[in-house]
Amino acid sequence: MFRKLALTAALVATAATSAFADGHGKKTIVDIAAGDDRFSTLVAAVSAAGLVETLQGDGPFTVYAPVNDAFAALPEGTVETLLKPENKGQLTNVLLYHVDDRELMAAQIPNGSNYFKPVLTSERLCITKGASGVTIADGTGEMANVVIADIKASNGVIHVIDKVLLPGTRPACH
Repeated sequence: MFRKLALTAALVATAATSAFADGHGKKTIVDIAAGDDRFSTLVAAVSAAGLVETLQGDGPFTVYAPVNDAFAALPEGTVETLLKPENKGQLTNVLLYHVDDRELMAAQIPNGSNYFKPVLTSERLCITKGASGVTIADGTGEMANVVIADIKASNGVIHVIDKVLLPGTRPACH
């Protein structure tokens, strides 16, 4: 009986790992984010900006998804201000700065520092890949770290980051 339970547990664990690796079945980027409490602030922001339908679309998309702690690290009142209806344009720009209109797996990011064009086409990100991982410089010159890469969705991929990316001046990329 114990052996049968152990085998069943191993099969369930393997199935769960496979489902995670293949993109949670048919879940979109929005479905995955909405099902993970670490992204509740991001989901609220995407909803307030009216981008849910877009990010549930066919894609492909790469989303650099900040966790709740990244939003909490912004200056006090920033999130609340961005979520106000009169600031929808600014919120939309911040969110589109986190999206690439390609599916970009971590293995496809070249080594070194390179500019990438987010959906917010007036801006650039500097993504650096090295032995210590992947970092992203935003328009403020601050760096976000990719803490979890390659969460596959049916319409693209999510890379979890530890900082909210903010547009500004073109980041230095060397």
